[in-house]
Amino acid sequence: MGKILIKNADAVITCDHQDRILKGCDILIDDNKIAKIAPGIECPDAEVIDGKGKFVYPGLINTHHHLLQAFTRNIPLIQEYELFDWLLYLYKVWERVRPDYMYLSAMVDMAEFVKFGGTTLFDQHFAFPRSSGREIIDSEFRAAEEIGLRFHAGRSCFTRGKEDGGLPPMELIETTQETLDDCTRLIEKYHDPNPFSMRQVVVAPCSPFSVTTDVMVESAKLARDKNVRLHTHLCETRDEERYCLEVYGDRPLDWAEKCGWMGSDVWYAHGIHFTDDEVRRLAETKTGVSHNPVSNMKLASGICKVPLMLELGVPVGLAVDGNGSNDDSNLLADIRVCYLLHRLNASKEMSFAIDGEPGHELTDKARLHAPSGYDCLKLATVGSAELLGRTDIGRLEEGMAADLFMLDVNQLDYVGGLLDPAAFLGTIGYSRPVWMTMVNGKIVWKDNKLTGIDEEKMRVEAAARVAKVYENLPTE
Repeated sequence: MGKILIKNADAVITCDHQDRILKGCDILIDDNKIAKIAPGIECPDAEVIDGKGKFVYPGLINTHHHLLQAFTRNIPLIQEYELFDWLLYLYKVWERVRPDYMYLSAMVDMAEFVKFGGTTLFDQHFAFPRSSGREIIDSEFRAAEEIGLRFHAGRSCFTRGKEDGGLPPMELIETTQETLDDCTRLIEKYHDPNPFSMRQVVVAPCSPFSVTTDVMVESAKLARDKNVRLHTHLCETRDEERYCLEVYGDRPLDWAEKCGWMGSDVWYAHGIHFTDDEVRRLAETKTGVSHNPVSNMKLASGICKVPLMLELGVPVGLAVDGNGSNDDSNLLADIRVCYLLHRLNASKEMSFAIDGEPGHELTDKARLHAPSGYDCLKLATVGSAELLGRTDIGRLEEGMAADLFMLDVNQLDYVGGLLDPAAFLGTIGYSRPVWMTMVNGKIVWKDNKLTGIDEEKMRVEAAARVAKVYENLPTE
């Protein structure tokens, strides 16, 4: 790939351990990593990119997505639904998922993601119709390679269907062994644990109301045997909480812990309805949480206790969730929503148990500060990297992967809003595609153009495919 030299950037927001903001600085990229960050770098054989009027940030890392949802957005009938009813409708659509459907849906999502500064995306795919082929996640890897995106695939599953007291239809139900076998196949074919890897696999059974205890237990064993990470939905809604108490006799976290799902190799999506004591347990075990503020708001699920989690040391990353419950794959926008949501919600005093002992009276009070605009950026960079188990992405430092994006802030609408480049994405926001996105040292988006694909050709193909979905939507 050669060398690229970004010259004279107005600000380089490093998100490093010193939280450095570098003014008038250069960044030298050699092949796929950052070779040097300093003023006045000279490199005659490098391609030069003018950074004047630009802010440079670490690439954004999405820790929870459902790429199949690009083709199930903005459906009028379900706009007011909450999670369970929303899922019961969409399961009927997702019975039609095939590898070609998944490839084009992923292309739509991934293209939008990189246009808004995204460089690493984790997807949890759960719909494997009995009548479909097994190459669905393979088609996601194909799409990611063509876009140029760093991709973590979560091989999810439904193993508890309607006949067994779950939510999904039987057409989408797999056995535990089928799930484990395909997880093993994907790990052996795609998982690369090396630094700067572009492909990784996560074992990710879907949710307490769609899987059995058996698949949770066996998935944890498989993941640890193969040294890959674990992910599932947990504590997203009160309906889920009631379901767990009725079916398992436990709250969601207690059930998950009994299945072996606690530890630094585990992260949960949503985590809205954890008690304060459960948050303490997450912190003690370094079990992570993927925060999905826009999706949680749209489905009226609730507000995650992010201020308390950060106070106690829970690893927290940011995510868009499926863009059927977000309607976008734009993590840049979620940074600002995250900032505003918690400014509103954390304005009151909150109580929590300092020592966390059972029976402790919640009399100790502390004001939990909402995350700042810069804190929210770090959730989407270093925080998300920690959830994915990556130490090579999420910061702009020498030796790190060359994952970054650049904003053109030399525009009339940003005059007067540039004093704090670190907080800028949270406080001011950037509501248009970024100027440039680089993944692993390769420019994948620049000057409103995707470099890896013919966007218009892909738009025509995807529009034709989604038309077939929308012409036969369920009526109830």
